[in-house]
Amino acid sequence: MSDSRALSQIERWFEAGGWRPFDFQREVWQRFRAGESGLIHSATGTGKTLAAWLGPLSEALDDGQFDGLQVVWLTPLRALAADTTASLMAPVSALDLPIRVEQRTGDTTGTQRAKQDKLLPFGLVTTPESLCLLLARSESSEIFRHLRAVVVDEWHELLATKRGVQTELALARLRALVPGLRTWGVSATLGNLSEAAECLLGVTDSGINQAGAIVRGVADKEVVIDTALPETMHRFPWAGHFGTQMVPKVVDCIDASRSCLVFTNTRAMAEIWFQQILTLRPDWQGQIGLHHGSLDRGERDAVESGIKSGELRAVVCTSSLDLGVDFTPVDRVVQIGSPKGVARLLQRAGRSGHQPGVPSRVICVPTHAFELVDIAAAREAAQQGRIESRTPLRNPLDVLAQHAVTLAVGPGFTPEALLAEVRTTRAYADLSDAEWQWTLDFIVRGGESLRAYPEFRRVVPGDDGVYRVTDKDIAQRHRMSIGTITSDGALIVRYVSGAPIGQVEESFLSRLNPGDTFLFAGKALEFVRIKDMTAWVRRAKSLKGAVPRWAGGRLPLSNELSTAIREELDFARQGELRSPEMQLLAPILELQMRWSAIPAQDQFLIEQVESRDGHHVFFYPFEGRLVHEGLAALFAFRMSRDVPQTFALACNDYGFELLSPDPIDIRRHLTQGLLSDQHLAEDIPASLNSVEMAKRQFREIARIAGLVFQGFPGTNKSAKQLQASSGLFYDVFARYDPENRLLRQSHDEVLERQLEESRLARALQRLQRSERLITQPPRPTPMSFPILVDRLRETVTTETVSDRIAKLTAELEASAESIW
Repeated sequence: MSDSRALSQIERWFEAGGWRPFDFQREVWQRFRAGESGLIHSATGTGKTLAAWLGPLSEALDDGQFDGLQVVWLTPLRALAADTTASLMAPVSALDLPIRVEQRTGDTTGTQRAKQDKLLPFGLVTTPESLCLLLARSESSEIFRHLRAVVVDEWHELLATKRGVQTELALARLRALVPGLRTWGVSATLGNLSEAAECLLGVTDSGINQAGAIVRGVADKEVVIDTALPETMHRFPWAGHFGTQMVPKVVDCIDASRSCLVFTNTRAMAEIWFQQILTLRPDWQGQIGLHHGSLDRGERDAVESGIKSGELRAVVCTSSLDLGVDFTPVDRVVQIGSPKGVARLLQRAGRSGHQPGVPSRVICVPTHAFELVDIAAAREAAQQGRIESRTPLRNPLDVLAQHAVTLAVGPGFTPEALLAEVRTTRAYADLSDAEWQWTLDFIVRGGESLRAYPEFRRVVPGDDGVYRVTDKDIAQRHRMSIGTITSDGALIVRYVSGAPIGQVEESFLSRLNPGDTFLFAGKALEFVRIKDMTAWVRRAKSLKGAVPRWAGGRLPLSNELSTAIREELDFARQGELRSPEMQLLAPILELQMRWSAIPAQDQFLIEQVESRDGHHVFFYPFEGRLVHEGLAALFAFRMSRDVPQTFALACNDYGFELLSPDPIDIRRHLTQGLLSDQHLAEDIPASLNSVEMAKRQFREIARIAGLVFQGFPGTNKSAKQLQASSGLFYDVFARYDPENRLLRQSHDEVLERQLEESRLARALQRLQRSERLITQPPRPTPMSFPILVDRLRETVTTETVSDRIAKLTAELEASAESIW
């Protein structure tokens, strides 16, 4: 380090704090100063931020150049900006450097932005959307002319999303503005590092991946994964059957820690568990916080401050606290329910012991019996380093159209130069000339269907060959639409007294009647009315009420975890119960084997059961809920095409059920191509209401591409209005412009994003190779019972669901005892 005065100062700063830099941190600093770009991959809490930050900081210190914007730090969440800014300022303050690090996100005030416009900070912590807004300014080349580096934090969260593609395009533009710009990504939990680095760094004009380093940091940080085991175990489990018996165990975990994060998979679960904990420990009122993405920014800030200061002993939260925030006081993490993925479990575990040398601890709390298998499998996969990969998107034309208009609002572009620039991204490296010409025609004329309407002629070619947006209203609407990639059709929730609480999806609020109560922000609220795009509420007298069921509530199993579960069950089939979780499941697994079977990894278990409800066939691919929803519809379509039949469908992460009033000849259907992976592109849409699904997906595409405008602040269109507007465009394109590429994109995205077509096809190929294991158990088995209960929850009867489940459980337990 002697060749750099600044790096020597940094080494002394580390020594003064009683630390020493990791080798990977030194490697990143040296590579940056040598002009290289790359991706840093290291365990949570091992100093990735300092690895990425101190390279450009030391270079500026040696140069003595601190003027202008020199580092852009991209964060995927606005919520991380404040904490990241504080982390970046720590060495700046310690070294007494004359530089500023500031935030610029959707939460930044107009006054703060105006000050930044006059005097840019050395470091700017921002989001992809806010970066694009800067690129939409005519003086963008001046804004970024001093830029040394862009750091993309938590790159794994952006990769494989449209915001990730938006980031790739923004990076390509910055590289065009600043030749030699260095780009570094930061990630802790990612399987496909090489592919992630390619997306981050882009490709050359000849399509060759840009050279870059992959720096692996601390990979062996100790992560302790334990399970809170239930006291009793039913032989016929269902989702949620442990009920409140696990709440005391969670309370014990909180009591045994200085500071604890209690993670749930959905915002609705967070609300429920927050109330359950306080019901058991009312004396903890004010000491327990609630944190999820629907809460007001002020409430979330207060909770984050409380956990950092140690004022709060626990926070019940969702993925809103998964990323990047440094909660050093937290010494334990609790995961409610199946983690659903190996990376998610490790990411959440890393929120505890968030400093080098301190182990991360997570205690998993199952909400039903078979989640014990998930937990055991996730621990085994984590110990083996089997982390999920993220599959990057290719050629989303809605994002490309938005980006082109963004540049046209700013300095303008020439088609040839922009096409060359866009093709340096991994997302658009194989963009065809025809796709580019279609996109250009779409933003200039509105495409084939809309060319007669002046409002869709957004971009105008100039006499100088530069394409620009010349209409001020169009430019203003576009700037306000740049964030639509993350829009979710939510309404502000506000007390009638005026104070905001947060936001909830309109689809839930529209079902409420005045006087209805629901749990939100840890409070019981009474719904008053919806007016001016706001849901007005008041405090309710009772805690009893509905819980908002926000979109995306049911996370599917990841591919890595589903594979690990099949392996864990195969060991159990052979009598190897390798963990306390699997040993506790022994009575359930033994009954499953006695009545039916536990499949080996190369077997496909199919159970046929007859009951008073009809003829059931249970299939067990163990591929996750989304794949099973697609497979259930596909199988029902193919079977009814061969023999006209009516089916009821139900599924969970382990398998799915087809129920028919008539007998099902499953062996015949298997011989006639039930498992074929041929003609999926035709059979999947035919098996589902794919047109309606595509219409809903088209709403997002229409917003991003600029076909529909959400409205100005205070006059935003409702989700219903947006759906109607985008639906009209969908119908027009379908009738008059069937080759419209956005129309085609909506169908492709439904197949891949909502039905995981490629994973479904791989599942079918695996099942074709597997031995079919067909059994006829006398009653629904322990493995089929959760699926059966899932269907009951969707059925309206004169009995309550809980009464029906209790009756079925008693019948099956009696059968088990008699057969035993």
